[in-house]
Formats: sequence, C-alpha cells, structure tokens
Amino acid sequence: MPKNEKEIKMSRLLSVERIVSGMILFALAPGFDVLAQTVSASPAPVPVTVPHHPPPPGERGSANMHVLSHIPLGAPTSVSDIDIEQDMDRPYVYLARRNGVIGFDIISVADPANAKLVYQWRIENPELHQGGAMDGRYFKHEGRYYFVQSFQFRQGGPDSDVGAIVFDVTDLPEKVVEVARIRQPDSPGGFHNIFVYKHSSGLPLLFATSGQHAKVFDLDRVVKGASSEIEQALEVDPNAALIGKVSVAQTDNMWSRGYHDFAVAYHPETGQDRFYGGGGEGYYVYNVTDLADPELLVTITGVPGVPWGHTFTPSPDGRYAIGETEFQYQPLRVFDLQEALAKQKETGEPQNVDHAVGAWQADWKTVAHNHETRWPYVFVSGYEAGLAVFYAGDPSNPYTVGYYDTYDGPHNPKDERQLGSPYTWGVYNGAWGVDVRNADGLIVVSDMTTGFWAFKMDGFDGWSGEKFGLPDISTSQDWKKGPANRE
Repeated sequence: MPKNEKEIKMSRLLSVERIVSGMILFALAPGFDVLAQTVSASPAPVPVTVPHHPPPPGERGSANMHVLSHIPLGAPTSVSDIDIEQDMDRPYVYLARRNGVIGFDIISVADPANAKLVYQWRIENPELHQGGAMDGRYFKHEGRYYFVQSFQFRQGGPDSDVGAIVFDVTDLPEKVVEVARIRQPDSPGGFHNIFVYKHSSGLPLLFATSGQHAKVFDLDRVVKGASSEIEQALEVDPNAALIGKVSVAQTDNMWSRGYHDFAVAYHPETGQDRFYGGGGEGYYVYNVTDLADPELLVTITGVPGVPWGHTFTPSPDGRYAIGETEFQYQPLRVFDLQEALAKQKETGEPQNVDHAVGAWQADWKTVAHNHETRWPYVFVSGYEAGLAVFYAGDPSNPYTVGYYDTYDGPHNPKDERQLGSPYTWGVYNGAWGVDVRNADGLIVVSDMTTGFWAFKMDGFDGWSGEKFGLPDISTSQDWKKGPANRE
C-alpha cells in the first residue's frame, strides 16, 4: 500500500482523538426539521452539563436524576448486559455475569426503591469455561415467558459452540427451567450480541452475531423442540431452527467482517421488518421481511472517524438512526436515512450515507458503550461515564438532559493501545448496559464493577410513541401485538 494511503487509513482510525465535545459540525440534510417539529408538541427538557470522570464532589449526578436502588454484585468487571421485562406485573431485571462468575442474576424491582436479588443461575463447571455471558433478552410466546442468554466461550474449554441458552422463566421467582442450548459448531466462539424480535409474520426471532453474519433463529422451534423422544434422539442438526442470515455488505476498507450489534424494528409506512446492523465499515439497513432473501437498503460508510459500527438504533418512524463506535473520544452520531431510503425505493439499488446530521457525547474523555432509544430520548451507558440521557427532538442539536456516574474508579488507569488500534483499553470499565421500562419510565443500568442500578428521571414518567406523534416502536418489543400491531 502506498505511504499516503496508509496515512489516510490511519487518519480515519485515529481521528477520534481530534473530536472535542460540543465542537462537532456536520452538514444538515434537507428537511431535517420535520421530526423536530413532530416532537416539539412536548416541552423540550432543560439541558445539563456532564463533568469529566471522576466527577467533583456533589456532581456525581444531575439534580433531576434519582438513585432508587443500587446492588453491588461482586468482583470488578464481572457484570455485562441488562434487560428489563416490560409488563408491570413481572418486575424482573436480568443481568449477565462473566469473568469467572458465569451465568445471570435476576433482580426484582417490584419496589424500585428496594430492589432485591431473587435468583442466580450459573453454568456447570465454571472453572473450565473460558469466557462468559454477554447479552440477554426476554420474550413472551404462547402464554409463557422466556429468557435468552448469549455466551462467548473460547476454544480450549467446554461449550465453545454454545451461542445462547434459552430458559423458561414463567414461574419466577420460584423456578427457572433450561429449555435449550443453541449451538453453532461451524462458527465457534458464541454470540457476542443478540436481539429478540417479534416479526411481522408473528414469529419470535433471535438475531445473533455469529461469524460474518447475523444469524436468525426461529424461537418457536427452539422452545418446542422435537415432539417425541425418537425425534429428540434423531434431531442432531444444530441448524434446525436457523431460518436466515443477514450478511455484512462487503467493501474495500472493512475494519471488521462481521456485525458487532444490531436492532430490528417494524416500519409501518412500508410494512417492512428492518434490520439495523453495526459492524463492517459502518452501519447497514436491510429489509428482512423475507428472511430467505434480505434486501440491502442503505449503507453508512465512508463517514470520517468511523472505521466500523457498534450499536445502531432507529427512530420509531425509521427516518433517523443513532450510530456508535465504542471508541474513546468518539461521539454518538445521528444519521438521516430519509433521502437514501427514498432513492433506494425509486431505483431499487442500495444507497450510501456518508455524513451525520448531528452528534452527541456526554464526556469526550470516556466511551459511550450501549444505548436504548425512546425517541426523542436516548439512554446511554458509558464506560467510566455511567448513565446519560440526551434529547434528540432536534436531531441536528442533541443535548444532555440527565446523568449519573455509576463508576467510582479512576480515569484511564492503564494507558494501553496496540499500534494502529483506536481502542484505548484503560477506559473500558463502568456502565455496560442500560434499559428502560416503558410503562413507568424506570431506568436500569448494569455497571461492570459496581453492579445493578435503578433510576428515576424527573419529567420522564414512561414512554409511548403516541405522546410524540410517532409510531409506538422502540428497542423493546410489544410481545402481545408485536410491532405490526397484530394479535
């Protein structure tokens, strides 16, 4: 590779360090104010300023953010992702465990101000397993509740082919029953991230990172299994429930060949089920209504400072999407998909977006990790930064409206970086995941080191799309009707 091309590629990778909070300018896409006008019916919240980590005394959280419960869960870096059930009569929160404590914990928030650990599940022979539990998602199907926990185990120990284990959690808190293990021996290493989605066909689906694809599994088939002992003995095909794959669109400058994370959402205007994936060289939007033939609609590549994609979530109407990279100094970016989607519909060819219309960061010295959308609010869990909430009513000017730093360790205790890598490993500790219960606005956070947290933010008493003149679609599922509003 010529020297100047190397310099260009390195500049793209390391330009993250040139980004300073509050000083990022992007060209605005035409018509950006349409959604801003839609959500302006509700009064815009007051902005707040987040201090750098560690925060000064008295500034650990904004005045409008209240800690309801905090449960320490053990050794540092032993907690990963979090998921909360949406039905008020099932007050259960699931936290994945890793690094020696492999499995998941279940916490009851029946009284959010007095959360309690009610159940723990641990894998057999944990001392032999190399890896841990990562992402977890619950779902409801035919009157029963299930929980899917993803795992990543390295070769050299048992279960390197196990991507996820499915549990029946209907009878919580008394009983949890293992239902099935989803194995993928052709791509060992497990599932880093998963997303459970009720498809417009009515099927509950599991989307999982595996190899160079997002693999799609029929959870109805998984939980029902074989109907007789003979069938159970004969059915050894690990792909029996695998019904689709979503590839990463291949380009010349891919930093990764697979997906890191994704979301799936129904698009009412077109009747499509749409997949929003982060990985490869950026972000990708597919029509996955026909799982046998996913259709690439839009790519977001060639964006300055974005060598790949991490988390990627849409607004309820599918016009905007929030993209994240997981690199220090990088903001979350807001992309407008409207023009590209319209052109794709007209030409039948996938279109590319190469710039953002807005950007946000709580503390540019730390790392935004995961986020959940309850548009126009976006809830972010950040390494060293804890919980932050920003308002995207005007997508060109998102701003922070609440925060609380859940991590009480030092900033960047080990300044380590591999040559040519945008990862600065010293800041990768603190808040891993965040979730929101729509009925009452309860916010829950998993911190890798400090454990479980529950919060209430003043003025946010729950979410539904109707409050903002938008489809009732978020990163949580309506398991009764589904995104297509079908019984």
